Amino acid sequence: MRYLVSAMLVIVGIIHLLPLSGVLSESRLTVLYGIPFDEPNLEILMRHRAVLFGLVGALLIAAAFRPALRTVAFSAGLASVISFLYLAWSVGGYNAQLDRVYTADIVALMCLVIGVAAQAYASRAT
Repeated sequence: MRYLVSAMLVIVGIIHLLPLSGVLSESRLTVLYGIPFDEPNLEILMRHRAVLFGLVGALLIAAAFRPALRTVAFSAGLASVISFLYLAWSVGGYNAQLDRVYTADIVALMCLVIGVAAQAYASRAT
């Protein structure tokens, strides 16, 4: 069971690390999200967002190997995924690249739910 929890955290961590490449340049952000980031303020905000996703991803992966971090990692992962899914659903009209992000976050949400359930089961079994 502990391997299942770790695997779920690693998968969600990798999903969160993928946007980290956006910190490198405006052109990388454009590839990731399918819109131009030629306005400097927007570029700064989105590149900073990439850093924050990297931090969440690193936390999730670290928690796969450090059980003491799991509660905070699951909480951060769920907050990240659920907030994006809600915002995308409530606003709508997003492009194909954001639809990929939406789909990845659905996968991440399923992994987080499985991970939390497996962690709870393992805690009760001991």
